[in-house]
Amino acid sequence: MIDFQQLYEHVPVPLMVLDRQLKYVAANRAYLDITASTFEALAGRCIFDVFPDDPSDPGRAGAQMLRNSLQHVLATGQPDTLALIPYRVPQRTAQGTQLVDRYWSATHTPLRDAQGQVAWVLQHTEDVTELHTLRRAAAVAQGSDERLVGDEHVGTRVLARARRVQRENVLLLREREHLQSLFEQAPGFVCILRGPEYVFDIANAAYRSMVGRHDLLGRPLAQALPEVIGQGFTELLDRVAASGQPYVGRAVRAMLERDGVLREFFLDFIYQPIQEADGTVSGVFVLGHDVTDRVLAHQRLLEHQERLEEQVQIRTRELADAEAALRQAQKLEAVGRLTGGIAHDFNNLLQVVSGNLQLLEGSVEGNPVARRRLANASMAVERGARLASQLLSFGRRQPLQPQAVDVARLVRGMGDMLRRVLGGAIELTTRMADGLWHAWADPAQMENALLNLAINARDAMRSEGLIVIEVRNLVIPAAAAAGELPVGNYLQLSLTDHGCGMSQEICSQAFEPFFTTKPEGLGSGLGLSMVYGFAKQSGGHVAIASTVGEGTTVTLYLPRADAPEEQQPAERVAPGVGGSETILVVEDDAQVRATVVELLGELGYDVLTAGTGEEAQAVLASAPSIDLLFTDVMMPGAVNGLALATEAKKRYPRIAVLHTSGYPREGIFGGDFLDPRVHLLGKPYTREAMARAVRQLLDEKASTEV
Repeated sequence: MIDFQQLYEHVPVPLMVLDRQLKYVAANRAYLDITASTFEALAGRCIFDVFPDDPSDPGRAGAQMLRNSLQHVLATGQPDTLALIPYRVPQRTAQGTQLVDRYWSATHTPLRDAQGQVAWVLQHTEDVTELHTLRRAAAVAQGSDERLVGDEHVGTRVLARARRVQRENVLLLREREHLQSLFEQAPGFVCILRGPEYVFDIANAAYRSMVGRHDLLGRPLAQALPEVIGQGFTELLDRVAASGQPYVGRAVRAMLERDGVLREFFLDFIYQPIQEADGTVSGVFVLGHDVTDRVLAHQRLLEHQERLEEQVQIRTRELADAEAALRQAQKLEAVGRLTGGIAHDFNNLLQVVSGNLQLLEGSVEGNPVARRRLANASMAVERGARLASQLLSFGRRQPLQPQAVDVARLVRGMGDMLRRVLGGAIELTTRMADGLWHAWADPAQMENALLNLAINARDAMRSEGLIVIEVRNLVIPAAAAAGELPVGNYLQLSLTDHGCGMSQEICSQAFEPFFTTKPEGLGSGLGLSMVYGFAKQSGGHVAIASTVGEGTTVTLYLPRADAPEEQQPAERVAPGVGGSETILVVEDDAQVRATVVELLGELGYDVLTAGTGEEAQAVLASAPSIDLLFTDVMMPGAVNGLALATEAKKRYPRIAVLHTSGYPREGIFGGDFLDPRVHLLGKPYTREAMARAVRQLLDEKASTEV
């Protein structure tokens, strides 16, 4: 590639450029040599101030000729030629630099700016002093006027030569302007660095824009762009200059100063050595592109992909956890239905045992041994009833009486009892947040749940250590709602021990009924099951977190109650009494039916019996009068206790109805709630409880008949 800047500098023809104020803009070496000048002394100064011709000549003919020619070019935009012009200029002589009268042939060519206006004048000049001297000598020898001698030949040759030089200068200028335009318009950045200090010789608009500086030409790299020193670029330039081999860089990071701040760039570029004719490297040609946007976009894409992969992994783990939680919930639900059915049948068995024990009480009067045995058996029935209650709680079929509960007051009220249960070697600490809400829960079941948690913690710590009970408010916003806890406000009660802890495998089974890590005979495995059922039935949740060797935290979440806490008055229980009314007992279990008939008979009632709903229909159709229907709710066949009661009221509008069941109210018919107006006596019941319920309904019936 031709370097026209270098060509301009080294061409042996004197060239210089003036602006419209006739001030120097450029001058090549040949011009500086013939005028014994430096460009620093010329730059920005008017030509007539620098070279005033002959100061002692008032007319200054040479200066006037030069001024007229230059103004003609500026005014017309047309080239102008001075075939011969006398002009005094400084020149280097053996005696030093002196002012010398010389004769010149000058061509002035207009240079236009981007808008097409004449902005500069290019002068090509040639020293024709020797030629003029020869012409004068020839004129003297011939005795003629020197102005007429040789005009046809010498003047014509000078003029032709001047015009030829002018045409060449115009072509050269146009070619240079074209190449400079290509450099300036190039989409990539271009520059040429010269010499061992890498002085900027050329730098196009893209390069100047990238580095944010325009005063680059003529300055070494270290001075023009000091921030790049130490970034490896000068070392690469040294390697290219020394080896003569190009270097190609891809997405090379560069820190460039813009507006006083270092900014990060990424560049694709090539360093191409500039080799002279003798093979030496005089400089480096730089061509490249700013690929910062592309590199940063690629980095953002990679970061986005990494975040996406991370989110996919997180979501995959969440789905796996959700599936595991769903399977666990389904398993617990299935076990809950099973335990609920077992509890129902168990209650029927307990009812038979309890009833017969009560029937035996009158037969062992005066026999203390027999009475003690009956008492022990009754205690076993009560324990069985509590066991059945825990099973029903896990299956979410335990009858609850929810109300607004002041959790802080409840926990403080249980403090003494908990400390007695835990023993003196265990320290109990409670932490209550300020402004605690009330919880919506059954207070008795909540006390039972807290007691079970405390006993488990005591056993895990081997009866010594620290237990912390903490209560605070919890808000679940829409953004954080999960499957186990929907949006809402909750009371959070946590109990933390510093015991042996549990593995995750054990934690996943901790709420299952009959699962326990305690030695055989020291635990039923129903404590946490009851807590789980109580929390779910209350509309809340329970969670367990444990680390082997560090301890366990069980957290109970209960819905917030907006109502104030109600203090329930102590209930007075009236003794059960009998009567002489007619009662129809409907019970599919023969042993339960027989026991109930005997208990009611001892109370003086006239008792009719039926084993199914269909048999009871027949009794209702044939009996002259029935005062109370005492029927199990769930019975085999098409007619259950509720349907039978409806039919009985049609036949006997004032008949009293008392239902009984091994399921609690909420567990009958798969969890559907019974009408609150339905009177239900849960199994196992005592003779006193049955007597009170029957007598109350019969008395209410009698009062409505008066």
